[in-house]
Amino acid sequence: MIATTGAPVIGTRGSPLALAQARQVQALLGGALGCPAEAVALSVIKTTGDMIQDRALSEAGGKGLFTKELDSALLDGRIALAVHSAKDLPTVLPDGLVIAGYLAREDVRDVLISRGARSIAELPRGAVVGSASLRRQAQVRRLRPDVSVTLLRGNVGTRLAKVESGEIDATLLALAGLRRLGLADKATAVLDTEDFLPAIGQGAIAIVTRADDLALRETLMRFTDPGTGVALEAERAFLRVLDGSCRTPIAGLARVEGTGLSFRGMLLAPDGSDWVAVERSGPIAEALGLGEDAGREVVARARPALLGK
Repeated sequence: MIATTGAPVIGTRGSPLALAQARQVQALLGGALGCPAEAVALSVIKTTGDMIQDRALSEAGGKGLFTKELDSALLDGRIALAVHSAKDLPTVLPDGLVIAGYLAREDVRDVLISRGARSIAELPRGAVVGSASLRRQAQVRRLRPDVSVTLLRGNVGTRLAKVESGEIDATLLALAGLRRLGLADKATAVLDTEDFLPAIGQGAIAIVTRADDLALRETLMRFTDPGTGVALEAERAFLRVLDGSCRTPIAGLARVEGTGLSFRGMLLAPDGSDWVAVERSGPIAEALGLGEDAGREVVARARPALLGK
């Protein structure tokens, strides 16, 4: 779909959550350009990750499966910007593309959705927990090695329906996504980040553009959030050092408070039996270095098997 007003075209995946996020950017961009939101067109692009439903994405190539078709559309000029969940972005973008900014971050926490248990501790012995995330699977197993964890693909509605039908006993989702869909009331329990670290970038909406589109990048600066950018700089630096992908259970969270930043990160074994946790704090100007240093400590402390060697 091409806008007739000359307004930039936004590329997005077609899931209900992706569309909700793209419409947030659409409204903000329309406001920044002084035009109605509808004048900024949305172009729905199906990605490889959307088409794979029968196996874990870690078996199909890891990160990038939700972005490469949107990257191609950016590079050939079919769209001017792409809207992503920040946690879906690979650690390195294709040449010519940049993360132009992030919307102010939503709640970063995961939630438990269960038919009876009000916490992970309350899940019955042998309960079946469904998740597509290796990070969530590993952290559940770390806390409850007795439960059974199974692959659960599909959009949010599909996952909720499988809990409601009794096909699985529980699942875990991002609170931010549920809020954007108006489904936050489905959460049985909100999980404290002290016990259950989120994914790198969780809760943040990222906007990717061509590096040379300076006019658009300047426009986006009117409503993107610098604090979220600083936090994500530290988190993504940690991920890059670990060469993180969908095949590696990695968690991390950076928080900005005034002129300071604190970071907690974790690398886990897929079965939750082993892990390395790190913490860093310092001035926001050192966000990149703090993330990198935390990643190097994990590499130094982790047993070879934990690093996939």
